[in-house]
Amino acid sequence: MADERMIFIAEKETFIARVLIKKVNDAGVTCEYVPCNVNAINAKIGTVPLVTFFMDENDIPDSEVLHFLTDTLDEKNAQMIIIGEQGDIDNVVKNIPGDLLYKTFSRPVDNAVYASTIVEYFRKVESGEFKKTILVVDDDPQFLGLVREWLKGTYKVAMANSGMQAIKWLGKNKADLILLDHEMPVTSGPRVLEMLRSEPDTKDIPVMFLTGKGDKESVMQVVALRPEGYFLKNITKQELLEKLQEYFILHKKPGE
Repeated sequence: MADERMIFIAEKETFIARVLIKKVNDAGVTCEYVPCNVNAINAKIGTVPLVTFFMDENDIPDSEVLHFLTDTLDEKNAQMIIIGEQGDIDNVVKNIPGDLLYKTFSRPVDNAVYASTIVEYFRKVESGEFKKTILVVDDDPQFLGLVREWLKGTYKVAMANSGMQAIKWLGKNKADLILLDHEMPVTSGPRVLEMLRSEPDTKDIPVMFLTGKGDKESVMQVVALRPEGYFLKNITKQELLEKLQEYFILHKKPGE
């Protein structure tokens, strides 16, 4: 397993905290203790995808710290594990969106189970289990390949070179978003959208059009079909990634 990183937040670096941190490090995941205050967390959280929030006996989590932590995790699309007395866990969990919470452990903690949970999490990350799936539909193989290269580090990417191939793929697979070429031969983008919205299994899949025409009339024709959005094909990689990230944040479903 590739080296991965996480942080372990607690009021004090107690004996139990040190044991748990060592277990995680021994399992191949780099884990670092961070004091439970906003400045310390802000300095260390960086791009870590997973945080453990540890509550020792009689620890009362500071509401400012929890608010900062949940906002930061939400912004970074990261998750947390909470350890503590069951009553304390129940009180804290009430104020945390469900999509941010990976798992809870009531004390006393089984060290081996905790470490294996961390390893399992990073294996899921490595396999792409937490990634959104985007289906890109375009009759231009070069453009398909380019978009795939742009997106594959952040998303699971499937490709279809025609509308009918896309329909066939969706019969066996699920997508969180479809990027659909507007100007395709045989079965056009608008026709594919019409077909998708006529079927119960695909009618709710969000669709964004890809178009090479940026003039006002062409754009108005695209917008009139009421897709979730559209991108001009001269968009840059960074612009596309930023707009997709913004879309998924704004349209996050409860429990995701």
